[in-house]
Amino acid sequence: MDRKLVIFTQPGKTELQTRELAAVTEDQVLVKTDFTVVSGGTERAYLLGMNNTAQRFPTAIGYCGIGHVLQTGPLVTDLVPGDRVLIYHGLHATHALVKRSRLTKVTDDNLDSLDAVFTVIASMGLGGVRRLELELGESAMVIGLGLLGLFSVQFCRLSGANPVIAVDLNPERRALALQLGADYALDPTAENFRETVMALTDGKGVNATVEVTGASAAMQQALNCAARQGRISLLGCTRNSDCGVDYYAQVHKPGVKLIGAHNMVRPQVDSYPHCWTHHDDCTAILKLMSAGRLQVSPIRSRVVSAEKAPEIYNQLVQDKNFPQGTVFDWRSL
Repeated sequence: MDRKLVIFTQPGKTELQTRELAAVTEDQVLVKTDFTVVSGGTERAYLLGMNNTAQRFPTAIGYCGIGHVLQTGPLVTDLVPGDRVLIYHGLHATHALVKRSRLTKVTDDNLDSLDAVFTVIASMGLGGVRRLELELGESAMVIGLGLLGLFSVQFCRLSGANPVIAVDLNPERRALALQLGADYALDPTAENFRETVMALTDGKGVNATVEVTGASAAMQQALNCAARQGRISLLGCTRNSDCGVDYYAQVHKPGVKLIGAHNMVRPQVDSYPHCWTHHDDCTAILKLMSAGRLQVSPIRSRVVSAEKAPEIYNQLVQDKNFPQGTVFDWRSL
């Protein structure tokens, strides 16, 4: 059986290629993909071969997808053909052949697949917020309002943070963050940025910050605005090591916690407070979507045929304001 998939053939170059798909093994599931989401920051980094990526070509990548089960291996007893499932780190492709452990069943038939497909990437934002151990009434700040940041804003609010401060260079993203529940949205280049943050937190600084950009300047701002014994969740992937942190003055003396929040630090089997498994977080997010407590449609900017993938990735490389929330539609391929 063949499948079509997105391949980064060399730095900055993308093709939609046809490759043979292996047979289903005992613990695998074959899924016909309906939609996949483009994670702009990470996929741009991989496409350009930046630091902390695979840095090899050709390569394929994928974050989150949704589709329907076609076939299961003999050891898979809890899924049947026709079931709708989320695909964790499935490739941008017409079909996914993955272990059962990388699938989460979508049980609400009324939940739109174009919302549900964002669940996996939303779970990464939720993982970063959980690690902050937010308490009701604490202040929170999210620096960087890409997909992860916009979901993190909502999770901070759902966790009881007050105020929730959203930070990004892009005014459209700041406006969207306000729509999604942020109390304030700030430009990090504003001359009085720190003073504004301190005023919004009654002079105490921010209790809990989600740093999503991975940029040194953003990390410095997070530290400069942190409250005593504040926590900073490092959710963004750093692409350079020039952080310029004064660890004594900015971390040690004020008792600030820097928390690594990479998605791969999750427990594999059992969730525990502030650190849930991937499946448990995905299930929780699906329920929040079904209950109307987590917004997705304002984040989704466009749905395009996967045939246009080379054009879309060319835009991703060239356009600093690449439309986030881009979804590939695989159903006609």
